[in-house]
Amino acid sequence: MKEFSDVYEQQYAVALFNSVRYEIEGGGGTQSQLLHRQDPLAGRTIFSGSLFQYLEENRKWRNRFVSVPNTYSFDLYESKTAHDRELHPKVTISCAGYKALTSMEEYLELMNTSLPGIKARVGSHPFIKCATQFPLILWHPYARHHYFCVTTEKEQKKWHAVLQDCVRHCNNGLSEDSTVETPAFTDAVRRHRQKKGHYGTWDMMCGAPPQILANLVMETLHPELRNVIGPRLKGKMQQRQRNWMLVSDAVYRQVLSQTKSQYGALVDACEAQRVQLDARLRTDMDQIITSKEHVSSKIRALVLPKTEPLLRTSVQPYISSILEALMEPTSRGFSEVREVFFRELVEISKNSLNGGGKDKMGDHMERLSMLAFHPVKMQSCYEQVEQLNLEGLQQRFDVGSPSVFVSRAQILMREQMDNAVYTFEQLLHQCLEGKEEDDMCKTIQRCQDRVLKKYDYDSSTVRKKFFREALLQIIIPYMLQQLSPSCSPELPRFKELIFEDFSRFLLVENMFEEVVLHSVTKDIMMAVKEAAVQRRHNLYRDSMVLTNSDPNLHLLGENASVDWATKFGGEDPDSSVIGMIEGGGSGNRRRQVVSMIQLDGVPLPYESCLEVPGVEIIPEEDGEVFDKNMEYQEEDEENEDLPKEPKSPDSVTQIRDLINPIVEMVLPVSEEEQSDVTKGTQPTRGILTSEGGVQEEVTHVTTIVEDVPRRSLRDKTSPHAILRQLVGSKKEKADKEAAIKNATEEIPLAAQDDGLIAEVSAGESDLESTPLPTDSSSREDSGFQSPTNVEADESEPRPITNGLSGEDKIIDPVDVELILA
Repeated sequence: MKEFSDVYEQQYAVALFNSVRYEIEGGGGTQSQLLHRQDPLAGRTIFSGSLFQYLEENRKWRNRFVSVPNTYSFDLYESKTAHDRELHPKVTISCAGYKALTSMEEYLELMNTSLPGIKARVGSHPFIKCATQFPLILWHPYARHHYFCVTTEKEQKKWHAVLQDCVRHCNNGLSEDSTVETPAFTDAVRRHRQKKGHYGTWDMMCGAPPQILANLVMETLHPELRNVIGPRLKGKMQQRQRNWMLVSDAVYRQVLSQTKSQYGALVDACEAQRVQLDARLRTDMDQIITSKEHVSSKIRALVLPKTEPLLRTSVQPYISSILEALMEPTSRGFSEVREVFFRELVEISKNSLNGGGKDKMGDHMERLSMLAFHPVKMQSCYEQVEQLNLEGLQQRFDVGSPSVFVSRAQILMREQMDNAVYTFEQLLHQCLEGKEEDDMCKTIQRCQDRVLKKYDYDSSTVRKKFFREALLQIIIPYMLQQLSPSCSPELPRFKELIFEDFSRFLLVENMFEEVVLHSVTKDIMMAVKEAAVQRRHNLYRDSMVLTNSDPNLHLLGENASVDWATKFGGEDPDSSVIGMIEGGGSGNRRRQVVSMIQLDGVPLPYESCLEVPGVEIIPEEDGEVFDKNMEYQEEDEENEDLPKEPKSPDSVTQIRDLINPIVEMVLPVSEEEQSDVTKGTQPTRGILTSEGGVQEEVTHVTTIVEDVPRRSLRDKTSPHAILRQLVGSKKEKADKEAAIKNATEEIPLAAQDDGLIAEVSAGESDLESTPLPTDSSSREDSGFQSPTNVEADESEPRPITNGLSGEDKIIDPVDVELILA
């Protein structure tokens, strides 16, 4: 963090210079033709429903009510009643950096990469047993994993879409409205990684700045911990993987707490200097720009002779293939966005033609207003861009995975959908005022055509900008990695050309990167322009719309969102497809984007969400739900006596106990040998073989001497007492009268033998010389046991023979109990 803080302070001054310069000089970029909504999710919740969560404390599955607010956190409550009473959630999960999985096979494949040399065999069972066939798993490379399951495949698909939307939104944690902090942070992270030799894209640039910094620390710390702690983990393969996850989660939480506090202090320190730096920049802006251009020209003379052959041989031949790989799935995704939006407008037009009028318009427009944030309806759009594949180009340009570009494209698709919806709402609201009901269908059609045309131009502009940025993110790191060994040693001498007063705003390393960027920008712009000319992917010329070209439309953008339910009065909170739930502390009703639907007369199993708007409602089978409920109850009873799983360690001592477990053993010691045994801990070396056949290394032995009381012969249970117990228990069980009769005939005969007491005394003397079992189950073991089978397996009941008379007559072991002391 100390190294990062130094880099961040340098980049903060540079980002402030670029921001003030852009503000003074102005930018001539393209302008969106669609309107943009500032806070689309105000007063909304995304989703709520019930599912099963795996509790690691008791290794059981419990029903939990989940609420996903407009912050996209995953809040779990004890029940829906606890949520309605506005209690604090039991668990709140931030999905940044997670992956949403739907099968145990995917999870095991990722778990096999957690510890080197420890891989599960094909068909091996994980350390958890899913309660249903439809699991949902949140996997993180450093933090704790979370396990859920649902009862139907429909619910699994819906929850998976919701989880993916939570991950997508939380990963996009850097605010684009911050023109200083965000560029300073991203440049500082990139430069910090470059110093460690990492030039390519980074998959863990996810979440808010403290989370990204924690991932940055774990990128270096995690492999070191794995090499040190991994070989010292004990137990079976699944247990070692689980213990490693707990250790990694404990370290990650400690690192995250440190990055939160340190990053907050770093930002406060930089903000305290902002006013002073801003005043100096505005005073000397012309001189700073002149000095920068002079130094950049010197660096350009050094770098360009080396960049031209690199571009010609290693970059230009691959630009077209990279662009084609990006354009194909991205364009299909934006086309699907247009198609989904068009289908919703067609439904509204059908409603007006069928005589629905303005009464039902509120319901339809409420559905439409949150279309961009409906994870299930938008899933078909997201799936198109998920097919993006850079196979063959990833190794050449050091691209970890295309997930960075997939996530960015999906965020842009959602923004364009919401812009189109918001523009249509404002246009329709303006046109419907003062119009008759007969003109509603034509009005909707006109607004639809106008919005779709604007969407086509804006989507083309957004896609071309995305393609340019993606090409730069792929090519620039590769070029810097190739040029840095020869150019970086020459850069310090250019610092002498910068005035000391301007040295905080002009860094030669940043100017070197700008020179490299400008050298390849021309080729990238030309490739994108040629793709637009071909019209293969519906790319148009950029939208060059002035602010006053459509004044009426842009004036509408300043209006608040339309409350269609209030305006037309067509919404009933109890029957609307947009579910209504009680909101946060404000007490106002919050509309839910994805609804919970319960049919009249159809029970809702586990308060679970059965269906979403726009899909056929198919209730679950009651019998199937009852059978599953019985299975869960039986599984709970079976697991009642299982040992509890360890919680995630919260201290160094608990982490050390996972690495070096303590094994307790009880050994018998005679009275003569007790004087030679000393209490205390002694270091030793040896190998101990556990019950599972795993060999454990022993490093220390702690000796504790305890006295075990013994009973005398008179305390032993007599044969007549055994007879009375047998008779009393057999009276209650008529089906075992024959066994009682045999026992009563043998015991009195044996009692008449003169050598009975001597034989019993000799047997007890032998028993006293044998080691006493320490397990509680062995003390309650049924039946008579000879000294030779005391060491045998006592977990299974054995038939008992009456050795007193020398005959092998079987006595039920359940009904005869003799306690040996």
